[in-house]
Amino acid sequence: MKTVGIVLAGGQSRRFGEPKAFAEFEGKPFYEYSVESLRPFCEEIVVVTRPEFVDRFPIDVHVTTDIENFAGMGPLAGILTAMEQLDAERYIVLPCDMPFMDRHVMDRLLQRHSTDVTGVVVEGKLHPLVSVWNRRVKPTIRQALLENNRRVMYVQALHHIEWIEGILLTDQPELAFKNVNTPCELERG
Repeated sequence: MKTVGIVLAGGQSRRFGEPKAFAEFEGKPFYEYSVESLRPFCEEIVVVTRPEFVDRFPIDVHVTTDIENFAGMGPLAGILTAMEQLDAERYIVLPCDMPFMDRHVMDRLLQRHSTDVTGVVVEGKLHPLVSVWNRRVKPTIRQALLENNRRVMYVQALHHIEWIEGILLTDQPELAFKNVNTPCELERG
């Protein structure tokens, strides 16, 4: 079963003050943690980003920007873009702002994937972008975007989704699934 990894790196990073994909933790850019977490399970990995950031990634990283019709329409546009460019049976999605993520967590999530979409919940908070999507969800994403509906959980709710408790994937779910939105959050770890 072909699996493609999608790293979402197209956000505005307003609270962070600089593009989060390139912020560093322990000497490594954030996006690299997501790529490394996906690498063991994916035949291909693509980073979806903003046009102005493409040249900031190394040449050996597969980077793309949103499909023209849906440019700037958020994470759903990034997921659809990757699905359109790289055909696979399933797609593992990670945002670029989770530097505490690791491959062991992704391995456990992938092992539990048995529905159209599998997402993560930690202490009642849903993490819809740490997820596995089957290809059959692609037409629903496209239709939602055509209707200007950008909500990830709206699309997920139209399919069979299973929410996996983060504690089943790691003994430190609060850390592993932490979106770093400000430099201060990174310092606190």
